[in-house]
Amino acid sequence: MNAKPDVRLPAVSVIMPVLNEERHLRGAVQAILAQEYAGEMEVVIAIGPSTDRTEEIAAELVAETASQSKRVTTVPNPTGRTPAALNAAIKASRHSIVVRVDGHGMLSPNYIATAVRLLEETGAQNVGGIMHAEGENDWEHAVAAAMTSKIGVGNAAFHTGGQAGPAETVYLGVFRRAALEQQGGYNEEFIRAQDWELNFRIREAGGLIWFSPELKVSYRPRPSIRALAKQYKDYGRWRHVVARYHEGSINLRYLAPPTAVCAIAAGIVVGAALTPLGFLIPGGYLAAIAAGSLPAGRGLPLKARLQIPVALATMHMSWGFGFLTSPKALARKVIASRRPAVVTDAPLSTDTH
Repeated sequence: MNAKPDVRLPAVSVIMPVLNEERHLRGAVQAILAQEYAGEMEVVIAIGPSTDRTEEIAAELVAETASQSKRVTTVPNPTGRTPAALNAAIKASRHSIVVRVDGHGMLSPNYIATAVRLLEETGAQNVGGIMHAEGENDWEHAVAAAMTSKIGVGNAAFHTGGQAGPAETVYLGVFRRAALEQQGGYNEEFIRAQDWELNFRIREAGGLIWFSPELKVSYRPRPSIRALAKQYKDYGRWRHVVARYHEGSINLRYLAPPTAVCAIAAGIVVGAALTPLGFLIPGGYLAAIAAGSLPAGRGLPLKARLQIPVALATMHMSWGFGFLTSPKALARKVIASRRPAVVTDAPLSTDTH
């Protein structure tokens, strides 16, 4: 870790937004510091107002790496909001390549080296890969199976895999700093869906977003039904804000969950008030997710397999409910604010890697 960096490779800044991440932060940072990348690297952690040991663990990591070539530094994020944390970390970072990592994400050993190579080979402004969900108990195994199945998330390549190529968005992302600065960074009004919204703007400006299955980040699912429901409700709510903010950005995949919520609700009402035939709709849905959970749960313990339909229903219904109940005022607030510019002390990079 103290070897002299290879100056022929572009220097890399890894940015991490964290809030209450004591469970995974140390492991996530260690996976970064252990990267098989010979270029110069820094890690900038933007810390929200945590109520656990996140700040203490981050301080330990700063002290442990103070004399090393791969150093960890921190910046405060008083708002606790992810996009504000990302912008703060970008501003505090120095290098021409910016790698986003979350506090509960574990990079595969050659992630950064592969991403830098792909940026050079493709000319993309942002590259990313697979959000590889991995659980640590039966419930998390069930959620991971749901999140990596087509019945759970449709044809989203960064969840289910697929061929390398241009994409609408990617998980996390490895960016050229110049692209981030051109777009003014993340829109801080987007509490969720800020990645999708930023990638949309990059594509609208003519930039290429590139997906590759060579890139993989291990992801730890939410630990309870309640936490998973909140996560997916927020996803649906803010994806609707993106659709209102950027006309033409919606597609049929995103309309499937709200359509399912409406159909199931209508079926229950009809079944209760008019004819039992109405119950065929929610019954058909339950049968579909039960059948879809069988291949998704292959190889898992029985307790995990039995919970996959619960995870699927929680994801679908919460996302759809969030989309349907997303207040128009959120989109008006975003439009009124526009996006804040990321101001950085680092010069605009001309690095083509």
